[in-house]
Amino acid sequence: MELLQLHYFQIVARLEHMTKAAEELNIAQPSLSKTISRLEEDLGAPLFSRQGRNIRLNQFGKVFLARVERVFRELEEGKREIKDMIGLERGSITLAASLTSILPELLGEFLNLYPNVHIRQVLERTAVIKRMLEDGEIDLSITTTPFEGADMAWTPLRTEEFFVVVPDNHPLVGRESVSLIELKDETFIGLRTGYWFRTLTDSICERAGFIPNTMLEVDEADAVVLLLRKGLGIMFAPELAWQKRAVYMPHRLRITDPGCTVTTGIAWSKKHYLSLAAERFRQFVITYFENIKP
Repeated sequence: MELLQLHYFQIVARLEHMTKAAEELNIAQPSLSKTISRLEEDLGAPLFSRQGRNIRLNQFGKVFLARVERVFRELEEGKREIKDMIGLERGSITLAASLTSILPELLGEFLNLYPNVHIRQVLERTAVIKRMLEDGEIDLSITTTPFEGADMAWTPLRTEEFFVVVPDNHPLVGRESVSLIELKDETFIGLRTGYWFRTLTDSICERAGFIPNTMLEVDEADAVVLLLRKGLGIMFAPELAWQKRAVYMPHRLRITDPGCTVTTGIAWSKKHYLSLAAERFRQFVITYFENIKP
């Protein structure tokens, strides 16, 4: 059994189409078919259900594919370890974070120190981020969710209040504080269901006795701010996020209900190798938040 065979199987399993797989691999279809057949002979079981020209991954194929993908992930992590032995010149980091208010400044300061490190940001819902951490698809996540699991690690970075923010023409403008129940008939703007901050604020409102009427749901925090400025609803914002955008949304109210705080932390999987670049970034983030004024 060779790595080339496993790679060919991986492509065929993803596409479930022999001709398309051959085109992607840039090899002749008969050659690809023979490679897959030899692999099945070595394993002693068919990996695909065949009906004419159609193929579908069967129960044996699904089990084997999971193992093959794990093999290639291990090889990729091995390559990253070797690159680390060379230094940070070719390092890369995949980061899940939605802190658009401070992320440019944070990344900018890090890249001033390590200008050759490549960083890719991922923006996904909490459940997807957890799965990507477990699978080694991302290195780190800056989140308010301390993911459960024996292999998951989470270091708290900052605990802060979150506020209600209203547009210029709102009746609450001029108030210093408000209770959550006063907002039960308001129209809210927020991130889509499944994002960490949306989950938190929904649960706080439900605890206060109502389900927030979120009529506008978006994927980016800056879009929420733009919609607020149009007067299309009210929003929740953590203290740090509000500070960075205060000029665009000056009317914030403190919430009098207890427990309206949010703790941001950095998460990673202990079962996957953290590259030198990712480990340096993790330490940098911890120090960066320590230096943020309360």
